[in-house]
Amino acid sequence: MKMSTSQPAASYRIPLFCAVTLLFWFSMYTCVPILAAYVESLGASHKMAGLIVGMYGLSQMLLRIPVGVVSDRFHKRKLFIVFGLVFSILAGLGILITQELSWILILRALAGAAAATWVDFTILFASYFQKEETTKAIGTLTVYNSLGQMFGILTGGWMADVYGWESAFLIGAVVGGIGFIGSFFLVEKVEQGGNKLTFSGVLEVAGDRILLTVSFLAILFQVLTFATVFGFTPVYAQSLGATKLDMGLLTFFSTFPTALAAWIGGRHLAQKIGENKVIILGFIISGVFTLAIPFTGSLWLLIVSQAIAGLGRGFTQPVLMALSIKHMDSSKRATAMGFYQAIYGLGMFAGPLFMGAAGDWLTLQEGFVIVGLLGCVTAALGHWMLLSANKRAKSAKPTLTSSGGRSTAVPK
Repeated sequence: MKMSTSQPAASYRIPLFCAVTLLFWFSMYTCVPILAAYVESLGASHKMAGLIVGMYGLSQMLLRIPVGVVSDRFHKRKLFIVFGLVFSILAGLGILITQELSWILILRALAGAAAATWVDFTILFASYFQKEETTKAIGTLTVYNSLGQMFGILTGGWMADVYGWESAFLIGAVVGGIGFIGSFFLVEKVEQGGNKLTFSGVLEVAGDRILLTVSFLAILFQVLTFATVFGFTPVYAQSLGATKLDMGLLTFFSTFPTALAAWIGGRHLAQKIGENKVIILGFIISGVFTLAIPFTGSLWLLIVSQAIAGLGRGFTQPVLMALSIKHMDSSKRATAMGFYQAIYGLGMFAGPLFMGAAGDWLTLQEGFVIVGLLGCVTAALGHWMLLSANKRAKSAKPTLTSSGGRSTAVPK
């Protein structure tokens, strides 16, 4: 009888989880291609638009560590996922109703609170796989994360172009509602005999060298992403004559290669050439083609350059995320993921804020050059940091597993 009850869970839990993940990120990203341009149409400066876009990252930075710690403490993942979908619905409906910039700022913070629950999405999904398959699991989930963003972006841009700005926020809330219903049927996996996380365990996780290394690199990765495709690349496209639909298409074609590269990088390439090399390759591609933005004199050239940059993001993102938890005991994984995602939230806040300030004080073109150079420098810096973390981890004593297992070094 016990076997019969476990079979249905085994058969539908992964497809359902992937579907809910796609719907969640769809609902969160319908406003992305038009948000900066929309708030500027309401009278916001470049700097204010950057603050509104960046508030999404700031609230994540503040909330993800508490979400991870509480989740590990009580071994509850599904509850946070449900709340994340509720917040995404409220954020979409709120921006639909108000045109006050101060309220939009608060609502983007609420959207960041929704995104903070991504900690539990990743940890619950990874728990469906063996520990050595963590990179494969995160690579798979990142594909649906990217697909949700991609379809949300395309639909939001099209809706805004045909029916007006507000329709993008409405469709996001509706799709979030569908995901909310689906979230009640997700399968919670409770670790048998799992230890509750203690304060000393939190400090142990926070001081882990591998986690700190990949988290720092993730900050710079998010600066690249949120300064460009999820920030001011659509604003630059407007200067080339792009319509609202064109801005959606730009972000769509910037995101589709990310999903493709996440599948290839997370599931296949990392095993063949090593996780470190995949990360560095991603930074090089992203940096070079961010640097190219000001030199694209037409919309189609901009789209092509950002599609290639999307490949770089897809290589880097899932591998960095997997390395943040791969060596962790299951009782500490959500806390580790919370630290990782909170720290990279700094990049999500700083990227658009920097580009907004650059747009007011310098030019957007000069801002893109600076951010692109940062990506190229990070490739070299990341190579050194990952090798250094690998050497330290090999010589370190085992500290991160409750069963006496050894810490895993960052793979070459």
